[in-house]
Amino acid sequence: MFDRIANSFALARSSWEVLKRDKQLVLFPVLSGIGCVLVTLSFAVPLAVVALRGGFDQMQDNGQVPVWVYPLAFAFYFCNYFVIVFCNAALISCALVRFGGETPTLADGFRAAASRLPQILAWALVSATVGVLLKAIENAHEKGGEFISALLGTAWTVVTYFVVPVLVVEKVGPLQAVRRSVTILKATWGEALVGHWGLGFFLFLLTLPGILLLVGGAAVCAKAVPVGLALIAVAVVYLLAASAAGSALSTLFLSALYQYAAFNQVPVGFASGELAGAFTTKQ
Repeated sequence: MFDRIANSFALARSSWEVLKRDKQLVLFPVLSGIGCVLVTLSFAVPLAVVALRGGFDQMQDNGQVPVWVYPLAFAFYFCNYFVIVFCNAALISCALVRFGGETPTLADGFRAAASRLPQILAWALVSATVGVLLKAIENAHEKGGEFISALLGTAWTVVTYFVVPVLVVEKVGPLQAVRRSVTILKATWGEALVGHWGLGFFLFLLTLPGILLLVGGAAVCAKAVPVGLALIAVAVVYLLAASAAGSALSTLFLSALYQYAAFNQVPVGFASGELAGAFTTKQ
């Protein structure tokens, strides 16, 4: 297992080299984040206005979640998932173009994602439905609901690990995409997930300078407030940039694993030993 984690760390470095060559790919997570913020505001602001006007005062407080919350949550999940999946699909499309030895543009990615719009909408619908069901399970029982919801959510994350690349490349519906994702995971004995720990360590190292700056700034504030606040501001900017880069890096990593696992093709810029060592392909 440790060998596979080491190999996946090397694979993460290769993904980082790809990202350094195509720095514009970081814009996809940035746009996704901005889109999610706008979606959140579009739901939060009207609710805040209604609350300030006393619109919720007539509702009974019996300890249960009001029924109207679930369709509202579904709409919120659907909009957010659509933004996230659309931007991820665009990034994966660009990654696969780069893996083929060509130079992608942002427009290429968005065009490719737009051409998969029916699949993306369908997957956002499925994801929103699952999200609402998990939230309902969590609220159904005070003690066990949260545990069961977390367990089912983790299982869902695992079985859908390769869904978005499948949607982008194979243009299938959501149910076929889930089955295909499970098939790839079975074919690799699920070790792609073990190898993902190496990526997690790489991302931790990427964010570590920002964490140290944040801690240092908080410590300095006790003696020199302006300097401490400046360090904290730099740390926040760095962590936001690292978060966007880390998200793009994770998607590149996933795309490389998918191309190798599904088609036994080594992406340009990667070593076959890194991919073969990340998991044992059985296809």
